[in-house]
Amino acid sequence: MLNFKQLLKQQQDSINQELLLLFDSHPQSCLLTAMHYSLMAGGKRIRPILCINAANAVNDQVNNILSVACAIECIHTYSLIHDDLPAMDNDDLRRGNPTCHKAFDEATAILAGDALLTLAFEILSGNTLSNHDPETRLQVIQMVAHAAGPYGMIEGQMQDIASESTQLTATELERLHRLKTGALIAVSVNTGALLAKASSAQKEMLNAYAQNIGLAFQVIDDVLNVRGDAKQMGKAVGTDRENQKNTYPDLMGLSAAEKKAHQLLDYAIDALSIFDDRADPLRSIARYIVQRDH
Repeated sequence: MLNFKQLLKQQQDSINQELLLLFDSHPQSCLLTAMHYSLMAGGKRIRPILCINAANAVNDQVNNILSVACAIECIHTYSLIHDDLPAMDNDDLRRGNPTCHKAFDEATAILAGDALLTLAFEILSGNTLSNHDPETRLQVIQMVAHAAGPYGMIEGQMQDIASESTQLTATELERLHRLKTGALIAVSVNTGALLAKASSAQKEMLNAYAQNIGLAFQVIDDVLNVRGDAKQMGKAVGTDRENQKNTYPDLMGLSAAEKKAHQLLDYAIDALSIFDDRADPLRSIARYIVQRDH
């Protein structure tokens, strides 16, 4: 039986191979080169891996779950490209490489992000979900759109920018993080559950798991921006404080922030108690999210 590191590597390789297929049948262009550059620049592939393993926890025979997972990764990559832009976080490095607007130019980066977002919905509305009933197909598309849009990730990004140089309360900061980072993580798990035909109880518990790891992910990101190693992380550290961002370490202190992340991990693991060992990858992913150093 594969251990977690082997499983993670195997699933990352499968996701990367599927993502590469998006570019195989199209003539090369500056836009596609920029999309490929950012999409294939590495990364942990946490969101697609969560989608796959949430489905597998319920039913390991779900059709085309890999394609759905890759559509979500396209949306995540688009968000990173736009986050790095001068008008947003103004970052020069992402995953150890020049950010898209540095490797190409600002206009190309904006359009590459736009194209990846649009491509995601082309994938979801095409043959990917053809083996599922129309109601389920539409529900998946609606769930992903909601998580990525003005009631999810983008609203979180807007709140992040608007709150610079102001002090948020703990409640306000949690809401921001649940939108900006947590929404796309949660929908990765929840679409996997839906496509696997999870029961109401299974959906509820998987959503509880997702909500907790989604917030924990951002809490640890905040922590790593303070004490992480820039070489290991592939991007600058200390930028949150420079940009006067609201973060958990600034709100409650570094040690308390780390403690909160571990509490969220415990809640996530507890939520999986109704599942058998098929949910072990989800348990391992939760631990990986909180214990990671980059």
